[in-house]
Amino acid sequence: MAYDATTLPDVSGLTVGIIGGTGDQGRGLAYRFARAGRTVLIGSRSAERAAQAAAEIAALPGMPAGVDVTGADNDEVARRSDVVIIAVPWDGHAATVGALAEPLAGKIVVDCVNPLGFDKQGPYALQVAEGSAVQQAAALLPDSRVCAAFNHVSAPLLADPEVDRIDLDVLICTEDRELVNVVAALAARIPGMRGIYAGRLRNAHQIEAFTANLIAINKRYKAHAGIRVTDL
Repeated sequence: MAYDATTLPDVSGLTVGIIGGTGDQGRGLAYRFARAGRTVLIGSRSAERAAQAAAEIAALPGMPAGVDVTGADNDEVARRSDVVIIAVPWDGHAATVGALAEPLAGKIVVDCVNPLGFDKQGPYALQVAEGSAVQQAAALLPDSRVCAAFNHVSAPLLADPEVDRIDLDVLICTEDRELVNVVAALAARIPGMRGIYAGRLRNAHQIEAFTANLIAINKRYKAHAGIRVTDL
C-alpha cells in the first residue's frame, strides 16, 4: 500500500501537549505544530518557565492569527492534551513519565527521546533495560496509547522560522495500528514531513540509537540530516 496523505484522519481538533516543551526539541516541535494551526500546550516542571516559553514561541514569525500556545506544569498539560509528546532528557525520562501515569491514562503518548551517552569519541547508544525509551514509557503507562515518533527531527530546523519545509520521514513504532495514522496526520501538518509505520515497539531501539549516527553525519558535513524512506 503506497503512502497516501489524503487518507489520513482529520486531527485539526486535537490539542498537542509537549512534556519537556522548554527544551530545544520540545520548543521546536511546539513551534511547528502551532505554526500549522494546532492548539499547543507547553509543559515543564515549572509552570512559570512553561508560560515564558509559550509566550516566546507564540511571538515567533509565521504564526497564524489567533494561535493558541500556552504553558503549564507537566501534570496540567497531560490532563488537558489529547496527544502528548515526551521530549525530556533521557536521564529524567523514567521519573517524569512515571509521575504522569494517571493524567496520561487514555491519552495518545508520543515518545521522541533518544537514550544516548557522550564521550571523547562522540555519541553512542545506551542500553535500556526495557529495550528502548518508548518501551520504558509503555511499561510506565499501561493505560496510555504509546508510540515512538519524531526521534530524528533536527531541533535547529524545527526552530528556524526561515525554514518552510522539513523534508524527511518520521518513523513510527507502535503496537496500535490505528495510532499510526493519527501520528502520521500530525506529522503531515508540517510541510515536507511524512509519518511512516516502522514496526512494533520492539523495533524502536535501533531507531533511537540511529540518532548517534545522524549526529556524526551532521558534524562531518555541517548538516541537519534526517531520514527519507524510498519507494513509498
